[in-house]
Amino acid sequence: MNRVVRIGGASGFWGDSSVGAPQLVASGQIDYLVFDYLAELTMSILAGARLKKPELGYATDFVSVAMKAVLKDVVQQGIRVVSNAGGVNPQGCADALAALASEQGIALKIAVVSGDDVSPLLPQLRQQQPPVRELQSGAPLPERVLTANAYLGARPIQAALDAGAQVVITGRCVDSAVTLGVLMHEFGWQPGDHDLLAAGSLAGHIIECGCQATGGLHTDWDTVPDWPNIGYPIVECHADGRFVVTKPAGTGGKVTPAVVGEQMLYEIGDPSAYLLPDVVADFTQVRIEQAGEHRVRVHGARGRPPTASYKVCATYVDGFKAASQLTIVGFDAVAKAQRTGEAILARTSTLFAQHGFGPYSGTQLEVLGAESCYGPHARATQTREAVLRIAVTHSRKEALELFAREVAPAGTSWAPGTTGAGGGRSPVSPSIRQYAFLLDKSKVEASVEIDGQRIEVPREAGPVACEETPSPMPPAGINKPQPASFDADTIEVPLIRLAWARSGDKGDTSNIGVIARHPALLPLLREQLTEARVAEWLAHLVKGPVTRYEVPGIGAFNFVCEQALGGGGMASLRNDALGKGMGQILLAMPMRVGAEWLALLEANVPADHAAPGA
Repeated sequence: MNRVVRIGGASGFWGDSSVGAPQLVASGQIDYLVFDYLAELTMSILAGARLKKPELGYATDFVSVAMKAVLKDVVQQGIRVVSNAGGVNPQGCADALAALASEQGIALKIAVVSGDDVSPLLPQLRQQQPPVRELQSGAPLPERVLTANAYLGARPIQAALDAGAQVVITGRCVDSAVTLGVLMHEFGWQPGDHDLLAAGSLAGHIIECGCQATGGLHTDWDTVPDWPNIGYPIVECHADGRFVVTKPAGTGGKVTPAVVGEQMLYEIGDPSAYLLPDVVADFTQVRIEQAGEHRVRVHGARGRPPTASYKVCATYVDGFKAASQLTIVGFDAVAKAQRTGEAILARTSTLFAQHGFGPYSGTQLEVLGAESCYGPHARATQTREAVLRIAVTHSRKEALELFAREVAPAGTSWAPGTTGAGGGRSPVSPSIRQYAFLLDKSKVEASVEIDGQRIEVPREAGPVACEETPSPMPPAGINKPQPASFDADTIEVPLIRLAWARSGDKGDTSNIGVIARHPALLPLLREQLTEARVAEWLAHLVKGPVTRYEVPGIGAFNFVCEQALGGGGMASLRNDALGKGMGQILLAMPMRVGAEWLALLEANVPADHAAPGA
């Protein structure tokens, strides 16, 4: 029997829209509802909440908003729920959900997955030889750590579902595990079924960011209809690993190979070795095909045995941070904003010295509206309205409180047309940094509890693959479509005319996926979109190496740019701390194409995506 398991992705982060869960449940098209809530910063926020109130520490919206709206319907329809909303207090989340179920007169079997909190291991890890090192920087383990959570895999979720749980609540796990655990349960996939685990992980990866799989953040954003009613993603999964990506009938957005391909490349690093707790996934030969309106078929993922380690994400406080904004209106707005920012930093630096505070540990001055993030490629330098943004860090809170006081005086002291400081002084908050390291799986014991009963979860161990990321696949392994012939006359067009792209973050690393708009364009992109050229184009942002990986299955490249985000999401002072705009910046890179390519380009690219002067 060709059984299909239908899974709806209702949340891409803590703060996603409340419409996702009701929309998916009302569709009648799902068997499971999964939620992804946890980012590294979220874990720190939840840890702080639990310090103030021991019963907190979880994503409260999961209970008070999402499940409150759909719990009765979920139970009536027999839909099962898996969510990592537990944060640093999965049991507290389960208790709150149980209380909600009781209020609604519903009997509910809730499983709690724990064991991801490895804080108790930190004292022994400090004595470990060789010592613990941060994955990107090589720095030693900080003395004071706020949180330390291992990214668990799917096996505890599978065990909870096998035991009959209607709702599974986890702490930290990899985002895709909430989907993979469902598929391991439904289809009986085993730890050694590496190709199947890779396929299930890909299905989870596609829907883990909510509407990014249904047209959200799509390069051709103007072709995506009905944003207010955009559909949340559904994957229809088969036992052999194939799945179809779709969305509820009658909803907005769109599901096409380009949309799904952008999401596949999102934040995966080396696409031939996407490291997950359950499997090392290889997506290089994945095929993505249109299978009907708003239906995309995905197949071809491959897997290898997982590594012997879990990735652990720890967070720690490193001083304090603050950010302030002013709006500058009128002639020479950009120059006025730049000078204003420099004056604020100079004045406060002098005051710091007078008070014995010492210098700033970090500063970032940006003029928003003047294409600051484009660096030397900026064009909007003559705008008559700009927003000055200054972000700073310092070891002492009182220093940044002084900084916050000295921003508003710019409104009467310096540039004409200065406004926009009416929101009050900027708050000063702890500067929280991420610290990622590897931990032997044998040191971590995941556990599952249902109604006070502990469920056995096999400990991860045994022979595994190499920890190091394999080298990029050589160009020789790529499909070899031949470019259309063109004459010696070439024109310059922006990369967006030739490709789709999406970018995201992993710590201080930016990941930019680029997909050719037509297979015949792939050789041209391979020739011109080189590591060296991308590094040069993004040099004002990227301070480390750039590595290009090829993804022949969908005619794509993935660029991994190190030391690219000013220290990473939590630590970065940049306005675009998560690198969401870096793909857009890369899409402005000029490419040389033959005149005879124009017909091909016009057939595959909306005309209004030509850059000015292109």
